Amino acid sequence: MDSDMDYERPNVETIKCVVVGDNAVGKTRLICARACNATLTQYQLLATHVPTVWAIDQYRVCQEVLERSRDVVDDVSVSLRLWDTFGDHHKDRRFAYGRSDVVVLCFSIANPNSLHHVKTMWYPEIKHFCPRAPVILVGCQLDLRYADLEAVNRARRPLARPIKPNEILPPEKGREVAKELGIPYYETSVVAQFGIKDVFDNAIRAALISRRHLQFWKSHLRNVQRPLLQAPFLPPKPPPPIIVVPDPPSSSEECPAHLLEDPLCADVILVLQERVRIFAHKIYLSTSSSKFYDLFLMDLSEEELGGPSGPGGPRPEDHRGHPDHHHHHHHHHHHGRDFLLRAASFDVCESVEEGGGSGPAGLRASTSDGILRGNGTGYLPGRGRVLSSWSRAFVSIQEEMAEDPLTYKSRLMVVVKMDNSIQPGPFRAVLKYLYTGELDENERDLMHIAHIAELLEVFDLRMMVANILNNEAFMNQEITKAFHVRRTNRVKECLAKGTFSDVTFILDDGTISAHKPLLISSCDWMAAMFGGPFVESSTREVVFPYTSKSCMRAVLEYLYTGMFTSSPDLDDMKLIILANRLCLPHLVALTEQYTVTGLMEATQMMVDIDGDVLVFLELAQFHCAYQLADWCLHHICTNYNNVCRKFPRDMKAMSPGEHLLQAPCPSHVLKGLSLGPDLCLRRPEAAGDPWAELELVSGEQLAETYIQPNRGEPKKRAGLLETSGSLLYISGLYIQSVGLLVFKTWYFSDRIPQ
Repeated sequence: MDSDMDYERPNVETIKCVVVGDNAVGKTRLICARACNATLTQYQLLATHVPTVWAIDQYRVCQEVLERSRDVVDDVSVSLRLWDTFGDHHKDRRFAYGRSDVVVLCFSIANPNSLHHVKTMWYPEIKHFCPRAPVILVGCQLDLRYADLEAVNRARRPLARPIKPNEILPPEKGREVAKELGIPYYETSVVAQFGIKDVFDNAIRAALISRRHLQFWKSHLRNVQRPLLQAPFLPPKPPPPIIVVPDPPSSSEECPAHLLEDPLCADVILVLQERVRIFAHKIYLSTSSSKFYDLFLMDLSEEELGGPSGPGGPRPEDHRGHPDHHHHHHHHHHHGRDFLLRAASFDVCESVEEGGGSGPAGLRASTSDGILRGNGTGYLPGRGRVLSSWSRAFVSIQEEMAEDPLTYKSRLMVVVKMDNSIQPGPFRAVLKYLYTGELDENERDLMHIAHIAELLEVFDLRMMVANILNNEAFMNQEITKAFHVRRTNRVKECLAKGTFSDVTFILDDGTISAHKPLLISSCDWMAAMFGGPFVESSTREVVFPYTSKSCMRAVLEYLYTGMFTSSPDLDDMKLIILANRLCLPHLVALTEQYTVTGLMEATQMMVDIDGDVLVFLELAQFHCAYQLADWCLHHICTNYNNVCRKFPRDMKAMSPGEHLLQAPCPSHVLKGLSLGPDLCLRRPEAAGDPWAELELVSGEQLAETYIQPNRGEPKKRAGLLETSGSLLYISGLYIQSVGLLVFKTWYFSDRIPQ
């Protein structure tokens, strides 16, 4: 059918609608959304603006556009012809005004200048060229009022002027101008597909009413209504807050190295060359070296004096086939040059498998390289043992009372005498590797370090020395990573079995053993307790009230390994309380993330979490779990009616600060300027139609009576707000009421009645 037939069809009113406004306010996008049903994302709209105009001949060349131009408004068939204009072609624009039936005047709510030009330029121009045509004022780009402006500015072109929050115009600004000019006001969003039909349907109504005054004999125009009020824009429900886990503390390698220089809670004395004493820690040495692990598990009791060694020590073997013991002892004390030559050769040795043995803590006992096993291993007087035939690295081990280097108090320590070929400087580099897993490329005595690594069977360290000598030091990074993985597994085994523990935590439901050096190096709170002038620094038992074993074990595993491990009996909130008590914000964030994940999974399984969220909210706010508190507030806001119905007393008993707006509220809500002269109140308890019982009150009256964030308890007007689940319709927004105080939620899925 030819498009000209619209002009000839009886009772079909052809409406010419001219759209004007500043450049880049969204005129063409608005026309395309109505004429072509075009939908665009916000990021497509943020592309570089190119001035365009929608051609009027689209009604001739495109049948779909012609079909979409036809509509029925108030039982009147119309054909809407949209005319687009350039914002800066002043000379050509006057031809578009000719014979126009209605003018849609657009501005951007993100551009105050465009609204200023409405009064100073556009409205006078419209009245000059078509004085009798009705005008509709339209605020475009409504979605920017609720968008994340930081993300929007990042997505815009580099040279574009950023949108500032104070430039976003509230609805009352547009209404003030519309009231001053005596024209209707609407808001639209092409992104949200909101208000497009409202604008053009009411523009058609304004044009038909104007035509009815001139063509009064047309009976089908009698029922045309005046432009209607616009239903409020319901912003999309915001996504739940994302729990951001900060980067873990970066001192994981510095603190262990610091323990070598400042040996807090040292329990081992390593004696070198009869004169140098180095204080160290069993837990670090044993989890980094299988040789030290076996050494510290040896049974040094007097009952086995001269007898076979315990399960951690060497087992007696048959002497048949072995040379004389003294020959090997003499060979062991040979000049150090032989060992340096052997270390320099870097013979290929099979590395001892980790964690696959049947030792007391599940770790495989290491074997010495080329040593004699026999009756040469004996005991020193008291609790001690001679190790000359068990390992070439050690001479003896015994327990004795020694003076603590920091507190100067005597306490029981393990004294290990090292072989005389081990020099202090290279040995400190080896200890640094055992504590941190790193080796300095600029070490001078690499050959001595390799010799010590050979004696202690630390084959990874020997490989790192080889890489440095071969100018392949970059390969040591992978060795360091593997070192930390192995030590993490060993530390977890020691924690599970209490091996080498030096402190016991007495908890509400039992006890758990721990290791002071690991705690000191990973937690400032523990370092202050065990390293300061407190009773806990010199005792083996520490009372931890209001703490369960499951929570303490989770904290210890985090401090030992840097990872959060959950368990079926773990209470999320108790763990957050303990982590906050120990000043561990990274663990608090990990637990928040774990808790939110569990709540979201429960929601997907249709499990009611409203009660848990209310409990979590109060505890999270009190114990500095602010991300979890924000998530709980978001859940309450988006499920407010259900929460109020199930827990009315809990909601009313919340502190006033939680009832008031918890997020920035649009100023037009607090100012009480309503969409029209009245405010609509819904009572959910109304029987039948939920919109059956309505009361009208002005927005200003409501603001003065109820919305008083800084004035304490507001006054009560009889019969207005009787239920805590009331839905208020204010200034184009839905907000909730908790009793008499406004709660943070204007994100809703409910719709006003049509």
